[in-house]
Amino acid sequence: MFKGLIYDLDNIKENDPAARSRVEVFLLYPCIHAILFHRMSHLLYGRKLFFMARLISQLSRFFTGIEIHPGAVIGRGFFIDHGMGVVIGETAVIGENVTLYHGVTLGGTGKDTGKRHPTVMDGAVIGAGAKVLGNIVIGRGSKVGANSVILKDIPDFSTAVGIPGRVKKTLKVYEKIEKKGA
Repeated sequence: MFKGLIYDLDNIKENDPAARSRVEVFLLYPCIHAILFHRMSHLLYGRKLFFMARLISQLSRFFTGIEIHPGAVIGRGFFIDHGMGVVIGETAVIGENVTLYHGVTLGGTGKDTGKRHPTVMDGAVIGAGAKVLGNIVIGRGSKVGANSVILKDIPDFSTAVGIPGRVKKTLKVYEKIEKKGA
């Protein structure tokens, strides 16, 4: 757990030009506090201690302004820049080194059952105010523009913007790799 924390702190320090030290990030960045609370609540959730898990989750929301359901699966290197207003649903899956900005929602589209929240693959960046809804996949290294509403899968290494979100750009190198069948 300590190695994971150091990795998270270093990732934030690397990706935020305002971060000056690990100590500053640990003490002053609400995303680190939300992630630590989430790890505790996720552990309890996995042991079917749902009430305690949700209690910790709600305390975290109160103190940080970031709501992460205890059932969400989050990889290391997760960074929520500014954080306020972020909502992450129960069946959301977030890969490694993902960045979210303030006001992002990884939510469902209604009263579906089972997997009903997005999967965000490694290295993706989701802009401020974006809403990513439903059991969809945001591909590796993809970017979602600020205030976009994404309702369909976004391929790896693509940029999606708008309401509803549409892919505007896919990295050319990736296309060449796909054509070769690698």
